[in-house]
Amino acid sequence: MNIGIRLHDTAPGSLEERLGFAKAQGFSCAHLALSKVIDGFNMEDAPDRLDADMAASVKAAFAEAGLECAVLGCYLKLATADDEALAHTRAIYRAHLRFARMMGAGVVGTETPLAPGVSLDIHDPEALSLFIRCVEPLARCAEEEGAILAIEPVACHIVNTPQRMEQVLDILKSDHVRVILDVVNLLTRDNHTDADAIVDEAIHRFGDRVSVLHMKDYTVDPDSFMTKACACGTGLMKYDRLLEFAQEKKLPMTLENTNPGNAEAARALLERLAVEMA
Repeated sequence: MNIGIRLHDTAPGSLEERLGFAKAQGFSCAHLALSKVIDGFNMEDAPDRLDADMAASVKAAFAEAGLECAVLGCYLKLATADDEALAHTRAIYRAHLRFARMMGAGVVGTETPLAPGVSLDIHDPEALSLFIRCVEPLARCAEEEGAILAIEPVACHIVNTPQRMEQVLDILKSDHVRVILDVVNLLTRDNHTDADAIVDEAIHRFGDRVSVLHMKDYTVDPDSFMTKACACGTGLMKYDRLLEFAQEKKLPMTLENTNPGNAEAARALLERLAVEMA
């Protein structure tokens, strides 16, 4: 099993130190959010900062640690009607797609929230159309760069169901646009008891287009629409179907919502469950 961690969830340190911490805790891949790991890195500066020299340095750090970069995070808000802001945001995404190709990241990960100032309801067809219009040039960029843009559905964002995710994939029609499946992100206080059915629907609709699984657990707050995320093994989540899918497709899995004190236990839990299923 290829299980990783978000580097910004490790103990603090330089990129090289964080990679060392991840390796020491038994992880084989990682999720890299540059602005949360590299001191002084500002996402606004990405088009100028993400050059070949930096890519070579980051690639070498991963190689030295013996880790794969499963996800390069670029979670900026694309869905906007502000053309000037959109142009700048797209430039940052293009820089990340180019950087991912140069340093060997599996995917560039993103989500689909509305940008500030957009008055649409996330469930409106117009909101989905806006996101697709904003992201379409990046699908073409991913193709040109030989990189993968991976969209992560979230229940409180525009792409908020497996059906909507499938719709986006079908409209964009690109092998370079794929999915990060984080099932907990699709769970709410109203549907969380249907988690297995949601997993099955996602696999049915776009299972062959999933590149990475995000793995975490959840609890329920009756006063909150979204479930509350926590480390694997500390909530209500059942992992059988997801682990079966991960092993069938040989997918990397990156943990979320861990800390240095519980990350290794979360990894060990998933590995133990997978052995018990075999």
